[in-house]
Amino acid sequence: MIADWRPLETELEIWQAKGLQLPVWWRDDDAATKTPQLETLARLSETLALPVHLAIIPRDSEDVLADYVEIHTNLIPVVHGWAHLNHAPFDEKKSEFRLHRPMDAILTDARSGLARLHKLFGGRLCPMFVPPWNRIASDVVQELPGVGYHFISTATPRKTQYPVAGLEQVNTHLDPIDWRGTRGLAAPNALITKTVNLLRDRREGSTDNTEPFGVLTHHLVHDQDIWAFTDDLLRRLLDGPGFAWAATNIEPSGRPE
Repeated sequence: MIADWRPLETELEIWQAKGLQLPVWWRDDDAATKTPQLETLARLSETLALPVHLAIIPRDSEDVLADYVEIHTNLIPVVHGWAHLNHAPFDEKKSEFRLHRPMDAILTDARSGLARLHKLFGGRLCPMFVPPWNRIASDVVQELPGVGYHFISTATPRKTQYPVAGLEQVNTHLDPIDWRGTRGLAAPNALITKTVNLLRDRREGSTDNTEPFGVLTHHLVHDQDIWAFTDDLLRRLLDGPGFAWAATNIEPSGRPE
């Protein structure tokens, strides 16, 4: 199916006519080692001049990944839970960091993830916590600054910039994969419509336009259609009102709203 980009082009033209800007960021989940797919991701990131926040599974992370990230400064390592294990009962959606275990066990995993990746990546590690499946209990979020995290990232437009003092929420908004169907590229025109609606909501003030607009990918399962759509989408955003955004290691100073 050939994508019809005209609705997005029209929306981006409105943004530019109004002098609006769009911070754009990229998160890619489930890294553990160097693979050909990771190399493709890194090349696309370099071509677009858009850093990738690489969500790495700490328990499974390998030294070879640290070596690769060290020489590819466009890859920003962040913490993807601990082991990407589901602790929810069979009748609930998968999660690793909801309250299906004692809080001490949950926080031990959060600390272990940060410590493991700090050992591998040192100062390159961004203290962002990305819970697997984008699910986390609010009680756990409240504890993350004390563990050492400065950012939390899940999905959908954030309700507040600072869910707790010292912790900034920066979510993702568009995932191009059809997880419940083919596990290939979702219908391109539906993805474009969703993007347009998300941008319109920002432009009209019904969602937070200061939140970086996040594109979520999973390099290990991409086919050529997913790579091509991601490339096209990011290029159009960046050629329009978008500019590259990246998290820093500086602790946010905001207060919970």
